[in-house]
Amino acid sequence: EYINTLFPTEQALEEAQVAIGQLFGKIKDIKDKAEKSEQMVKEITRDIKQLDHAKRHLTTSITTLNHLHMLAGGVDSLEAMTRKRQYGEVANLLQGVVNVLEHFHKYMGIPQIRQLSERVKVAQSELGTQILADFEEAFPAQGSKRAGGPSNVLRDACLVANVLDPRIKQEIIKKFIRQHLSEYMVLFQENQDVAWLDKIDRRYAWIKRQLVDYEEKYGRMFPEEWCMTERIAVEFCHITRTELAKVMRTRAKEIEVKLLLFAIQRTTNFEGLLAKRFSGCTLTDGPGVKKPETPLESTNPFLEDEIGEDGSEMEEDLDRPKKHKAPDNPFHGIISKCFESHLYVYIESQDKNLGEMIDRFVSDFRAQGPPKAGTEDGGAVLPSCADLFVYYKKCMVQCSQLSTGEPMIAFTTIFQKYLREYAWKILSGNLPKTSSNSGGLTIKSLLQEKEGSEAAKFTVEELCLICSILSTAEYCLATTQQLEEKLKEKVDKNLVERINLTGEMDTFSNVISNSIQLLVQDLDAACDPALTAMSKMPWQSVEHVGDQSPYVTSVIMHIKQNVPIIRDNLASTRKYFTQFCIKFTNSFIPKFINHLFRCKTISMVGAEQLLLDTHSLKTVLLDLPSIGSQVVRKAPASYTKIVVKGMTRAEMILKVVMAPHEPSVVFVDNYIKLLADGNPETFQKTLDMKGLKRSEQSSMLELFRQRLPTPPSGTDGGPSLSFSTPTPEQENSRIRKLEKLIKKRL
Repeated sequence: EYINTLFPTEQALEEAQVAIGQLFGKIKDIKDKAEKSEQMVKEITRDIKQLDHAKRHLTTSITTLNHLHMLAGGVDSLEAMTRKRQYGEVANLLQGVVNVLEHFHKYMGIPQIRQLSERVKVAQSELGTQILADFEEAFPAQGSKRAGGPSNVLRDACLVANVLDPRIKQEIIKKFIRQHLSEYMVLFQENQDVAWLDKIDRRYAWIKRQLVDYEEKYGRMFPEEWCMTERIAVEFCHITRTELAKVMRTRAKEIEVKLLLFAIQRTTNFEGLLAKRFSGCTLTDGPGVKKPETPLESTNPFLEDEIGEDGSEMEEDLDRPKKHKAPDNPFHGIISKCFESHLYVYIESQDKNLGEMIDRFVSDFRAQGPPKAGTEDGGAVLPSCADLFVYYKKCMVQCSQLSTGEPMIAFTTIFQKYLREYAWKILSGNLPKTSSNSGGLTIKSLLQEKEGSEAAKFTVEELCLICSILSTAEYCLATTQQLEEKLKEKVDKNLVERINLTGEMDTFSNVISNSIQLLVQDLDAACDPALTAMSKMPWQSVEHVGDQSPYVTSVIMHIKQNVPIIRDNLASTRKYFTQFCIKFTNSFIPKFINHLFRCKTISMVGAEQLLLDTHSLKTVLLDLPSIGSQVVRKAPASYTKIVVKGMTRAEMILKVVMAPHEPSVVFVDNYIKLLADGNPETFQKTLDMKGLKRSEQSSMLELFRQRLPTPPSGTDGGPSLSFSTPTPEQENSRIRKLEKLIKKRL
């Protein structure tokens, strides 16, 4: 049995084959039935689709027949209602007929449809003609009196006009406005006295009455979306601009500044009133724009100036964020544009006023004199400067209200002209003049240690005046830059590039530079006699090192006299005081070194005395920015670097002079190391200071040229070489050692 199970017999195989055959037969029967079912479903679906198409066509046919019935009936009713002037019913019916007719655009090939369409067009044309005739009868174009008035018929006619050709609506509006303003054209004709600028208020009073009259009588006759009140006002503005331009052109010689400004002010006020009342939608025939709820900002041209409780104008905060610019008035210039061609009268007037103002500033300055030393006015900004820019602000605000086009450019040109005149006549013209006469100390007086205050070329009052002019120029420079920015904000965008006050700002910058240079020259000239005395002293006969020399005392005295005055008067402009200190140092130190080279045949003791004097001057120069001040401030690093570098070079020159010139090689190498200067002329000047003979100098110069280091490749081989110079700390340490040595000798 087990073997039979593993290896089926032939009978079992036959039974299995029979079963498989039966299974295939059943599957085939199922497949055939499924195909028959699918065919049956297709036949049923095809019938349903045919029914759907039939239903759709039937529905379309019924709808089209209904539309055709409505169209035919509507056209008949429309023609009948038109004859009876039943415009209320016509308005609703006509819109429906037009909408229904749109469904028959593709059926225009059918004669009956085309005939109905033609009847609709004829009805629309007859309606337009009839409605225009009704309005013409109610509001005749001729005469100022109205034959008719508002009625329900005309109100309904306006509703019909909304559906008709837009030209019908425009014609109704045009005829009504023309008839409504016909009285204005008669009353304010060019030959009437009331048409002139001095009675311009009457024009605006008239239109205000007419608008109120319109609202009361006809406000409900026209649809609200027609904006008839605004359209009347806008047409009045166009007519007024044309008529004013005509009358001003005829009587141009009679236009005066006050009269022109009066007319412009009243006109701009009226334009502002229109902006508050209307949206300006009819100006572009676009949808109305909602009026801003926030009030218009001030037209002050500079950064928003606020008025304090005491009525004084508060200073501008430059870091204050700017407010959003107010929306433009859509009615701005709709009438006032006609005044633009006559603004030359105002421009010439302002030109004259500014010229008189500058002349008054000049005469007042001469009468009052320069600011007094020791007073609050010393070094302060000149009052005339504030007056000038306050007037500029006023003019710019007024000008921007008159026009933001070419006249604004003309005003800018005038501003530029008088900014330059102020810089020349008030600032540069009142700077103290320098004289060629040095008028300083004599050598004898310096050596006798006498006071040398007479060496100063400028008095204290003159120094205060220079500082005051410098402060004023700085204020003008900053304010002119703000003026340029505000002018660019006020002028039309296409004219912004023509606003450029760079030249005027450069003029004020030159005044600042000249003022600083005068202060430097004055102090520099006061120190010249002392330096001359230094170069004339017999340094070869100095026997011992003592206190600082008289010329050093004289230089320090002048510095202590002038610098505190300048610093106090430039307290509000610290950066320019720092520039003064830097420029003076850059001028004094090279001059001091040149006078050192003029000192001939300096002995060892003389060189030590000069070194001590140099250190004293260096100390004073380092303390120059705060000298004579109760509050000691650290000098700027840029200034300290200049002093240390320049005076260290002077000390190195004296150290070279102190060194023995034998052996020559050691002297030359020491010179090259200390001075780092490859110029033979400088080396020869050092030899002259030592008092060497020409024969000795020749051999030393030859040796100097031989011992110079070879410049690196790529350099031009010039006389100046780059050496590693001692640091300031090292030099200070050496100076302290020298001071100890001097004290021991004393």
